[in-house]
Amino acid sequence: MTVASILIVEDEIALAEVVRDYLLVERMHVDMLTSGAGAVELIQAKQYDLVILDLMLPEVDGLTICRELRKASDVPIIMTTAKVEEIDRLLGLEMGADDYLCKPYSPRELVARVRAVLRRRPLGRPAENPATNDRLIIDAGRWQATLDGSQLDLTRREFSLLQALASRPGRVFSRDQLLSLAFPNDTEVFDRTIDSHIRNIRRKIASVSTWDPIRSVYGVGYAYDG
Repeated sequence: MTVASILIVEDEIALAEVVRDYLLVERMHVDMLTSGAGAVELIQAKQYDLVILDLMLPEVDGLTICRELRKASDVPIIMTTAKVEEIDRLLGLEMGADDYLCKPYSPRELVARVRAVLRRRPLGRPAENPATNDRLIIDAGRWQATLDGSQLDLTRREFSLLQALASRPGRVFSRDQLLSLAFPNDTEVFDRTIDSHIRNIRRKIASVSTWDPIRSVYGVGYAYDG
């Protein structure tokens, strides 16, 4: 059995130790850093399966670490922050974080999110074909999406949006990110029209299945939890 390797980068030592203890109960290997200095080098050297990264760190802040990591690594990152403003959450997601939690948070919720990310990513290697799983199959060549064996009657814009969400299961995307990923050259789609397309996708999913894989994240955007 492969053991998940987690790095906690958190300067609140008491909090980091509580999170570490919860993860150890889940039989995960856990390392801790209390400063941002050296975090990028350590993560690249040890090939962690997931990083829990605080936004406000001494020496090197979490946004800088996230940005540097994304230049050469797709290791999943869950960012934590005491800042509750929408712009701070969006900045973390724009830098490449997969999810975020605002402090104070429940360690149980954090562990649940860690497990959810790890379920969708084979340990020790990059994710393979994330737009396809046992229930949803996306055929980009034919512009077709099939859920539970039934083809979804999607427009091209709806297909592009679902494909963008499914490309990184569990990751929270802002509306601006979805615009860039799904409609890079479409000047007729705006951030709030994303909501309308999501409603249509959900309606069409509901016509063939009771499962709704799209999660709304208040104040930020959407995630695919397939």
